[in-house]
Amino acid sequence: MIEILATGALSTVQDLGREGSLRFGVGTSGAMDDLALAIGNILLGNDGNAAAIEVPILPFKLRFLDDTDFALTGANCDARLDAQEIPPWWCLHASKGQVLTLGVPQSDARAYLCLAGGIDVAEVLGSRSTQMRGNFGGLEGRPLKKGDLLRSVARAPGATPRSAISLHGFGVRPPAFGLPLHAAGQDGATATAVRVLPAGEYESYTDASLEQFWQACWQVTPQSDRYGYRLKGPVLAARSVIEKRSHGIVPGVIQVPQSGQPIIQLRDAQPSGGYPKIGTVIEADLWRLGQTRIGESIRFLQVSYQEAVAAEEEKQRYLAQLSQAVQLQRKAHS
Repeated sequence: MIEILATGALSTVQDLGREGSLRFGVGTSGAMDDLALAIGNILLGNDGNAAAIEVPILPFKLRFLDDTDFALTGANCDARLDAQEIPPWWCLHASKGQVLTLGVPQSDARAYLCLAGGIDVAEVLGSRSTQMRGNFGGLEGRPLKKGDLLRSVARAPGATPRSAISLHGFGVRPPAFGLPLHAAGQDGATATAVRVLPAGEYESYTDASLEQFWQACWQVTPQSDRYGYRLKGPVLAARSVIEKRSHGIVPGVIQVPQSGQPIIQLRDAQPSGGYPKIGTVIEADLWRLGQTRIGESIRFLQVSYQEAVAAEEEKQRYLAQLSQAVQLQRKAHS
């Protein structure tokens, strides 16, 4: 069990998301950076869909009320277990009474705290993810607050025993090294690159706007959150007025409202909307968006459907290879 000692406004319990309920008007929710969550669970030998704490606003502090193994992935946030420094993308053993502190991130936007076995909250529609729009899932359907107590799920078969983690723990390299993707930003600065498939209304935009869509650096504005990233850049103009009835949308869809400034729908997006769709960020790259900060820039890279499928297959191979390497590491420490 852990006790939350200090937290920002939007720390929540999340797993990989609530699949299969869009037809009922229920969004997916789930970790903004599914890769960070998956790696944390791999480090601990958890079930792949075990729930963790997503921390988007730091600092964050908790106390361990029982001996347990834990993993930290995602943002590099100057983590400390009491006075011991913890590297990013690391797993470690905590003793009862120890305090874990996460500081302001040096890079990226969200940290993930995984516990051995996963966070134990009730499943709703097959997921433990917090759905803040509907106030269900997670812990009472809300962000975490000071004083909250969270238990870990009873250890599953094959989960990491204490003897498999040494005194100093072990970790992995950030996935940006294993799955690199780069694009030049303005003045040569680095921008977050994500691959995009043209969507339903793509051909309805002017040639000049389509060129700007691919060439511009789009800045993530302060009006962005788990529901969607509102972007600032060139105004995208349609060849003629586009009027559509509300239709199904999923995380990654890039819509263009009348302002001409795109919105990327994300994990807490509503399951339908009427704005025209110019593109869709591929599933394999949604984790990159999840670690993009307010004020940073995004570049869109056009790909084909076949390339999108290949990118997802590459991501799954990366996770499989990482899992094998971590298993060898655990054996070396046991």
